[in-house]
Amino acid sequence: MARSQITGKRRLLANNVSHSNIKTKRWQQVNVQLRRLWVPELKRFVRLYVTTRDLRTIDRVGILAFAQQHGFKL
Repeated sequence: MARSQITGKRRLLANNVSHSNIKTKRWQQVNVQLRRLWVPELKRFVRLYVTTRDLRTIDRVGILAFAQQHGFKL
């Protein structure tokens, strides 16, 4: 199942809405990528499944700070 290892973000249930306004259930998948991220504090790479939104936040605040905010131990 596609799931972010740090935030735990996963698929959401949504509706397809037709032109006649008939609603049918569907899944919205998250954009999860397997990435090899450098952790400067540990001086090593870490392989993680993270969403693209997580990657943007990691670029801004740093991987270690982001992991600590979400209670994830590297």
